[in-house]
Amino acid sequence: TMAQKINEAHEHLAKAEKYLKTSFMKWKPDYDSAASEYAKAAVAFKNARQLEQARDAYLQEAEAHTSYRSYPPAALTERSLDMQRLPEAVQYIEKASVMYVENGTPDTAAMALDRAGKLIEPLDLAKAAHLYQQAAGVFENEERLRQAVELIGKASRLLVRQQKFDEAAESLQKEKNMYKEIENYPTCFKKTIAQVLVHLHRGDYVAAEKCVRESYSIPGFSGSEDCVAMEQLLQGYDDQDEELVSRVCTSPLLRYMDNDYAKLAISLKVPGGGKKKPAAAAAGDSGAEPPKEEEDEYAGGLC
Repeated sequence: TMAQKINEAHEHLAKAEKYLKTSFMKWKPDYDSAASEYAKAAVAFKNARQLEQARDAYLQEAEAHTSYRSYPPAALTERSLDMQRLPEAVQYIEKASVMYVENGTPDTAAMALDRAGKLIEPLDLAKAAHLYQQAAGVFENEERLRQAVELIGKASRLLVRQQKFDEAAESLQKEKNMYKEIENYPTCFKKTIAQVLVHLHRGDYVAAEKCVRESYSIPGFSGSEDCVAMEQLLQGYDDQDEELVSRVCTSPLLRYMDNDYAKLAISLKVPGGGKKKPAAAAAGDSGAEPPKEEEDEYAGGLC
């Protein structure tokens, strides 16, 4: 019956706690066995329709699975074991977050998904980006745009890192629209730069130009250093003027952007290899790689 299931769940919790205790003879918590007991407790609570307690047990299970990460004297074998278990732990956090949303605590759900994203990022960029997007969606439903846009930004950067430029372009557009909505205009300018870099890596000059043209309606953009730099970059790209493109791409404005976008700037090639190669090589001294003749085929975008 219901009472028996609840008792059973508490027994599993007690066993889990015992596995986590250390003593004079037992120096290290047994996370594996504890995780197994938390999982059993979660199922028992769920069967007894105690959803909040089930959710907490799922999260404790996830914590136990991921505790290898923070345990200082972890041996190499344990670390590799940990890497196998991380996806499983993330799955539990996702399950728990669904329950948080159902139980009316979406904030906790979004924070759990964000945390899962951070855990899995070293192992699986695509999964991490997806988790950040899910977390952003939860905040967006709550009209918590500042929190949502920060998470979309994390997803955008990971998409760029994977060279998924089509998805990154969409993600950046969403970011820019949100920053516009919360009237954070200077950040919109930076997102425009990121958009232009992504579109040019896709080989889509028209889309890049459109992003700049649309930004003229954002207060303060016209005449700003961001605007001037993007006009120059587009002109240089269109004229196949490698010297001008290199000068813009190695300027502090672009060099000090988030690392993922700075890398896009430095690796940008003009279509057709450019007309002014010797001058471009000199401009490359400020941090850009010298242009490589063989890479012309990438001018059409890497995607």
